[in-house]
Amino acid sequence: MFQSLSEKLENAFRKFKSKGKLTESDIKAGMREIKLALLEADVNFKVVKDFISTVSERAVGTEVLESLLPAQQIVKIVNEELTNLMGGSQSKLTISSKPPTVVMMVGLQGAGKTTHAGKLAGLYKKQGKNPLLVACDIYRPAAIKQLQVVGEKLGIPVFTLGDKVSPVKIAAEGLKYANQKGYDMVFIDTAGRLHIDEALMQELQNIKSEVCPTEILLTVDAMIGQDAVNVAKTFDELLDVTGVILTKLDGDTRGGAALSIRQVTGKTIKFIGVGEKLDAIEPFYPDRMASRILGMGDVLSLIEKAEQAYDDKKAMELEKKIRESTFTLDDYLEQFDQLKGMGNLESIMGMMPGVKPGALKDAKINEKALAHMEAIIKSMTPREREKPDILNASRKKRIALGSGTTVEEVNKLIRQFEQTRTLMKQFSDPKKLAKMSKRGKLKMPF
Repeated sequence: MFQSLSEKLENAFRKFKSKGKLTESDIKAGMREIKLALLEADVNFKVVKDFISTVSERAVGTEVLESLLPAQQIVKIVNEELTNLMGGSQSKLTISSKPPTVVMMVGLQGAGKTTHAGKLAGLYKKQGKNPLLVACDIYRPAAIKQLQVVGEKLGIPVFTLGDKVSPVKIAAEGLKYANQKGYDMVFIDTAGRLHIDEALMQELQNIKSEVCPTEILLTVDAMIGQDAVNVAKTFDELLDVTGVILTKLDGDTRGGAALSIRQVTGKTIKFIGVGEKLDAIEPFYPDRMASRILGMGDVLSLIEKAEQAYDDKKAMELEKKIRESTFTLDDYLEQFDQLKGMGNLESIMGMMPGVKPGALKDAKINEKALAHMEAIIKSMTPREREKPDILNASRKKRIALGSGTTVEEVNKLIRQFEQTRTLMKQFSDPKKLAKMSKRGKLKMPF
């Protein structure tokens, strides 16, 4: 995400870094480049103007001009001001003190409203909540069915009265049902249109009056850039939305919507959609997003992803196996399964500090290669998985035949496993690891 903007900002900062001391004219020239980068990213013109004015004012102050590392100070200022631009701090979903918490999902057709109603319900289900989805879109063909399919995949019930009952009545009955059955969160999926019209807004206002939602979340497609801001402004004027879900952010290389919405509408982005999978939704942290835009990584989100994907008990067992050198091929396969659960490799690496935007644009976890690896390991006997040293030529031939692969692929897997096991052994010995790091002998097997 934001690849184009990140690259242009990096180029602007490179000019600052080439100078030991900065003059006011150096800063002015650099700010011109940053301004162009933001405008090309489709950021609202007034937002860009105010942003450049604030950064310039701070940049020509003593904290930069008298600094030993002025370029770093400018990056720090831009980072802080980008964070402020996007809201400053995380804006959490309001949870009602008297259940259920009612979340009304609104937005134009095609923004991903139905899917993200499910994603959001799934996110809170993982946090111990008991959510209910309510299908109030009776106009779009198969909208109710789509919500039911999403609900089924997530194990979340969907309340519906079909497409012949008014959405206002469905919302009211859905809330009544939630109270009766003890659901503590209700997510109402409302109808959208291809454009904002009077009939749509009147219906949404009627649903709002009927159920008095705790939150009204506007779902906006990040890839429509400046138009996303205009949509947000109109919906907010008519419904007083409480927050925004920015979808398809993984495909947005520019970033105009994310950087403009808060400043133009006063409404914070609460969640972002970062992929097609039903767990591809994240709370929005302005500071972490600013760091990612500037190529500083997002270590906190990376740690959180790892914590969600990795089981604590299994992690302790793995640590013990590495320490005692009993790491097997079964364990090796399990680690790849857990890595898959974190998302694609590009997304993971994009959160690491120092990885340039777009450097891994074609890097994906190779599902086919993983399937081959799984087939090879599962074609082995339990003893062979535990002690791959016993694999001779005839055993390898049998495994290749059983897994539909070649002996060369079997040999490659064994080599990778042995290299990984050696590396893990090095990591389990802090003294040895420190020595190898000093000598520059620490090598990754992939």
